[in-house]
Amino acid sequence: MDLAATFGRDAWRRRLAALWPQRGEARAPNIPVRDWIHVGSAKPARLLGFDQALVCVAIALLALGMVMVYSASVALPDSPKFERYASTHFLLRHSVQIALALLAALVVVQVPVAFWEKAAPWIFITALVLLVAVLLPFIGKVVNNSRRWIPLGVINFQPSELAKVAMAMYAASYMTRKMEVKENFVRAVWPMAVALGFTGVLLLREPDMGAFLVIAMVSMGILFLGGVNGRMFLASGTMLVGAFVAVIASSPEKRLRIFAYLDPWDPEYALGKAYQLTHSLIAFGRGEIFGQGLGSSVEKLHYLPEAHTDFLLAVIGEELGFAGVAAVIVAFFWLTRRIFHIGRQSIALDRVFAGLYAQGVGIWFGGQAFINMGVNLGVLPTKGLTLPLMSYGGSAIVMNLVALAIVVRIDVENRQMMRGGRS
Repeated sequence: MDLAATFGRDAWRRRLAALWPQRGEARAPNIPVRDWIHVGSAKPARLLGFDQALVCVAIALLALGMVMVYSASVALPDSPKFERYASTHFLLRHSVQIALALLAALVVVQVPVAFWEKAAPWIFITALVLLVAVLLPFIGKVVNNSRRWIPLGVINFQPSELAKVAMAMYAASYMTRKMEVKENFVRAVWPMAVALGFTGVLLLREPDMGAFLVIAMVSMGILFLGGVNGRMFLASGTMLVGAFVAVIASSPEKRLRIFAYLDPWDPEYALGKAYQLTHSLIAFGRGEIFGQGLGSSVEKLHYLPEAHTDFLLAVIGEELGFAGVAAVIVAFFWLTRRIFHIGRQSIALDRVFAGLYAQGVGIWFGGQAFINMGVNLGVLPTKGLTLPLMSYGGSAIVMNLVALAIVVRIDVENRQMMRGGRS
């Protein structure tokens, strides 16, 4: 039985529009009737299942990241610092970390979104406890003068990565619960400001200003998308920018990074704070259009520090050229746009927490990727942020895939509701 033929396409669309939730969208999405339902047809409906394109793009970025991590780290054992490591050391560890992350994602995608909405405050409190714990000398591990990791054997867990997921959940949960007071600055913004401020103090003690910047973007973005008054949002943003300026002004090292960013080729900076940036720019210059070929990077041979983590894009630029970098940028743009689409779809279905959380993850992935790419290309000052899904880092990969798994679950529940079922 073809419902569209029976009632007529316009009449059937009017029936859907009447049933569609009015909150967030005034009408049903402009989706052809054949994509909504197939009765008595062997062809499956397009709304069944999950967003396969989203999963495929994420897996493609993971696969490319694994290849480039190996390429960027294969020569590290030639350095005295890594002389006890095998050439495949980072590849094997990265593979194990990805396997753990995929296993965690498969578990998380089975959990209903309602569970995360209820657990959001407790997950946020857990993240804060771990941020405090990592600062304790007998728990936290110091690497490159930063105390950011808790050793767990297989991986060194970084609580700031959990804090990104926790803040996206907590901010989405908070805005869902406080919808009725979003026009009152003190009642709507102040509690979130306290939570963000406490998180920022703990992160700056590590120090990890990059993670704080991402978490601030996520929380402010969710406040804005949740409907906080524009003047309140502008005031909050101004205070946040002022806080970042004050932190930079109070730290001679951070001020020096800004000066090095403004003139990286100055001899005073080229061998100091701008060393990574100048060699990253050299790598992009050598790559030209199609690159020097996979494995043919020169800058990874102990010229560009941390090439397999923060500056992985520079190795991609040198080996795969402009074409490879452009492909990565397009993939992240598409991924971010798709996550935002799932979020908007959830809000249209009156699932506010799910929609705001998904959009928060979109801000996280898009914002962090933009900052990492900007740092590699010399557009932004040097900041220790990895490229999501691609750079070496166990806890980052695990939290990236856990966050995406929840987004996939949101999409699955959206599709169930659009078929007339329950989420």
